[in-house]
Amino acid sequence: MSLPGMRKPLRHKPFRFLMAGRTIVHLGNAVAPIALAFAVLDLTGSMIDLGVVVGARSIANVVLLLFGGVLADRLPRALVLQGSTTLAGLTQGLVATSVLGGFASVPLLIGLSVLNGAAAAASIPATASFVPQTVPAELLRPANALARMGVTTATIVGTSAGGLLVAAVGPGWGIAFNAATFLAASVLFGRMRFATAVVSTVERSRPLAELREGWREFTSRTWVWAVVLQFMVVNAVIVGTTAVLGPVIADATFGRAAWGVVLAAEMAGALVGGIVAARWQPRRALFAGVALTLVEAVPLVVLAEAPKVLFLVPTMFLVGMAIEQFVVGWDVALQQNVPPDKLARVYSYDALGSYVAIPVGEMAAGPLAEHFGMRATLVGGAVLLVLATLGALCSKEVRTLTSSQRRVMSEQGDV
Repeated sequence: MSLPGMRKPLRHKPFRFLMAGRTIVHLGNAVAPIALAFAVLDLTGSMIDLGVVVGARSIANVVLLLFGGVLADRLPRALVLQGSTTLAGLTQGLVATSVLGGFASVPLLIGLSVLNGAAAAASIPATASFVPQTVPAELLRPANALARMGVTTATIVGTSAGGLLVAAVGPGWGIAFNAATFLAASVLFGRMRFATAVVSTVERSRPLAELREGWREFTSRTWVWAVVLQFMVVNAVIVGTTAVLGPVIADATFGRAAWGVVLAAEMAGALVGGIVAARWQPRRALFAGVALTLVEAVPLVVLAEAPKVLFLVPTMFLVGMAIEQFVVGWDVALQQNVPPDKLARVYSYDALGSYVAIPVGEMAAGPLAEHFGMRATLVGGAVLLVLATLGALCSKEVRTLTSSQRRVMSEQGDV
C-alpha cells in the first residue's frame, strides 16, 4: 500500500473523530499519572498512599471490565464512549479542583479514582471494537495502524511534557488538563454518525448470560485464548523486568537520563512500526505478529549481559516496531472474525487477561531478583517469554489464520 493509501481511512469522518478522540484521551492520560503522583506526594509524602490511590483505579477497572464489554455490545458504542469520557472528565475535574482548592484527601482521591477506573472499564472494550464501524473492511489494517500511531504520538508528547507541565504550574493544573482532554474527546465521540449500526442480538435483561455468551465466543477460538494466555506471561515479564528492574540497573550503570532515552527509543520504534503495519499486508498477519513478539526477549538479555545504552537503544527500537505488528494484526484478526455484536465482550476478556498479569510481574520482579540475582531473573524472564510465545505458535489456528482483508485488497489491486 502506498503512502496515499495509508491515508484512506482518514477520508471517513467517523474514523477521523474516533482517532482524534483516542489521541486526545491518551495525550491527557500520559500527563495524568505524573500529575497525580506529585499531587499525592505533596499531600501526604507517602508512597503507600500513592499506591493505594493508583491501585484503587486499577482494581475498579479490572473488576468492571467485563461488564464494560457487555455495555459496549448492548448500546451504541459512540454513546458509550461519550458517556465514559464525560464521566472520566468530571471525576478528573473534581480531583483537580480538590488539589487546587486545598481540600484534597486520600479517601476523596480513592473514591474518585474508583469512578475513573469504572469509566475506563466501559471505554476500553468500546474503543477497541469500534474501528470496524468507522471504515470499510478493506481498510481495517491501515485504520488500526493509524489509530495506534496517534496513540503512540500522544503518549510520547504527553509523557515528555507532563513533567514540565507539573513543574511549571503544579500537579493540580496537570490533572485539570487531563480532565479537559476527556471532555474534548467526549465532544468528538458525540459527533460520530453512521448510516448503519451494529445490531445487538443480546438478551438485554440478562447481563450474566451475556457474559457467558462472550466467554463462549472467547473460548471457542483457540487462536484467541492461546494468544491471551501468551500475553498474560509476556506482560508480567515485560512490566516486571522493564518497569521494576530496568530503573534499578540504570541507576547502577548508565544513569536515569539515559534510561529515558532507552524508553523513548521504543516509542520511536512504535511510530515507525505503525507506518510499516499500515503498508505491510501479510496473509498470515496474526502468525507474523505473534512470532515477532520473540524480539521482546532481546532487551532482557542485553540488560542482563551488557547493560549499555549503545546496545539497548537499537534493541528497544526494534521491540517498538515488532509490537506494533502484533497489535495491529491482533486487532484486525478479532475485528474480522468475531461477530460485531459480541466483539466488545471478547475484547473485554482479552483486556482482563492482559491486565490481571501486570501486578503479578510488578510484585514478583523485586523478590525474584533478590533471591536469584538480577542476571538470572532477567534471563529467566526472557526464557519464559520465549516459551510462552512458542506455546502460542504451537496452535495451528495461530499459524494458519489468514487475513480476509488481504484478499479483498488483492481483488481491488491495491496491495
